[in-house]
Amino acid sequence: MRGNNTNNGSGPNWGELLAKVANDGDTAAFRKVYDHFAPRIKAYAINQGMHQHAEELVQEVMTSVWRNAGKYQDALASASTWIFTITRNQRIDLLRKKGRTQAEMAVDTEELWQIPTENDTTVHSIQAISTEKRMRESILELPEEQMIAVRKVYYEGKTHQEVAEELNVPLGTLKGRLRLSMKKLRVMLEATDL
Repeated sequence: MRGNNTNNGSGPNWGELLAKVANDGDTAAFRKVYDHFAPRIKAYAINQGMHQHAEELVQEVMTSVWRNAGKYQDALASASTWIFTITRNQRIDLLRKKGRTQAEMAVDTEELWQIPTENDTTVHSIQAISTEKRMRESILELPEEQMIAVRKVYYEGKTHQEVAEELNVPLGTLKGRLRLSMKKLRVMLEATDL
C-alpha cells in the first residue's frame, strides 16, 4: 500500500485496515478506522451546523465505510479523502432526508473542504482540483455582471469597495450581485453533487 494512507509512517495504514474490513470482515480493523475517523466526522458535522445530527452522520458514514470498504482504491485517493467524500455525500443526503432548507444545505464555497484530517495537503490538493474545475464552469454560467463581480472579489482578491469603485456601481448593488451569484452557484454545485 502507498504511504499516503499512513500518518507520516507512524500511524496505521488505513488502506490495509480497509482491505481487512472488506476481505475478512475484520471488526478490530474497523474499530481502529472508526476510532480515528468518527471524532473527525463529528467535528466536521458540528462545524457544518449539524449539531443535532452529528452522531447520526457519523453512524451513516461509518456504516457506509463498513459496507463499501472493498470499493476503496489506494491508487485513486487516500483513505481520508475517500471517507470524507462519503461524509460530504452522506451529509447532503441526510439534510435532504430531514427536509432541511436550502440555506442549511448551502455549499459554502470558501469552507467547502475544511475537513479535519491527518493529511490536509493531500486532501486539499485532490479535492481542490475537482472543486476548482466545477466552480469555474459554474461561474461561466452566471450572468455577466455577476460573473465579473465574483471573479474580481474571489479570484483577484479585491475588496467589495474596490470592485464597486472599479465597476462604477454602488456598494449595495455589488453586494446584491454577489449574493445572487452565490445562491445560483449553490444551486448549480448541488445539482452536480459537489
